[in-house]
Amino acid sequence: MLLLTEYRTPARTLPNRIVMSPMTRLRSLPDGSPTRDVADYYAQRAAAGLIVTEGIWPHSTGQSEAWVPGLQTERQVEAWSRVTEAVHAKGGRIFAQLMHGGRKGHPLARIDGSWPAGPSAVLDEDRVHLIAGGKADPIMPAALDRADIYAAVEHHARAARNAITAGFDGVEIHGANSYFVHQFLADNTNLRTDEFGGSIENRMRLPLAVVDAVTAAIGARRTGIRLSPGNPQFNMFEADPAPLYRALVTELDGRGLAYLHLTDNDTYGALADLRPRWRGTLIANVGENRAATTAEAAEGVLRSGVADLVSFGRHFISNPDLVHRITHDLPLAPIREDLLYGRTAEGYSDYPRWEPATVAAH
Repeated sequence: MLLLTEYRTPARTLPNRIVMSPMTRLRSLPDGSPTRDVADYYAQRAAAGLIVTEGIWPHSTGQSEAWVPGLQTERQVEAWSRVTEAVHAKGGRIFAQLMHGGRKGHPLARIDGSWPAGPSAVLDEDRVHLIAGGKADPIMPAALDRADIYAAVEHHARAARNAITAGFDGVEIHGANSYFVHQFLADNTNLRTDEFGGSIENRMRLPLAVVDAVTAAIGARRTGIRLSPGNPQFNMFEADPAPLYRALVTELDGRGLAYLHLTDNDTYGALADLRPRWRGTLIANVGENRAATTAEAAEGVLRSGVADLVSFGRHFISNPDLVHRITHDLPLAPIREDLLYGRTAEGYSDYPRWEPATVAAH
């Protein structure tokens, strides 16, 4: 099975082509540091070819909701270092996803009480978790001025340096699924008339500035980016994503990044359209229900040539030994949906592995 074969790049060798996708789980302390359960959680899944963490805010002004962890302070860096040490001790590789909320958020959901702000003052209809519990009705975000935009770019670079200090193998810039970078790309969230809005060139300016700042800070081979062209989820709209993303991926291709992590959807076949424009490593995220089994779906993507690696999300939540289960064609455990977001190990790092005796019987 191609999915289980080694994959080599100039910077690193992966033992298989299975990537753990970033997934928000809300396991942090009041100061934004990950809890000790986080180290167990990721170490349990270290057999993945690559782990990409849940989204981590680069600065408290980009915290999307309560209990999302940060990578800004010394205490946060120290806490994340325990996570990377645990993963490396198990032979794993782990990238930190830098996830700035932009217009997403609420003062009562942020440790600094700041007001959310994005490229334009456009309401995000999602309700976010609050520090005191429950969820808040959405509030109108502010529009960032130029100084705020450039500050956010620097926040990404600083957080990337903190990630390397914490022992991460690299970082993934979250440019997808309605967050800060994506907000500058999408039609309905970027209504600016200055150099950051309007034309394709202008809408790419912020994403490319973030990429260039991060690569200058830690190097291109330790920097990946995730994009979700034409993804209609999360209150985003792009009438015709092809021209913008073709231009963006062409620009990114010349920067020598570690990888492009691409979310595909039925609205716009991004993988087929953009693969010819990307010469580097491409990670495909195609959802986990397109074929009879996870392995079949992933194998088909790899065999088609549109991607080099495939990322899995929800199956990794309830199957810490997902690679083992795929290798031996074993059943997958279901998710305890009511425990997806919580404060403890329950429904997080307490999912059992497949018993060896069961493997032999199977």
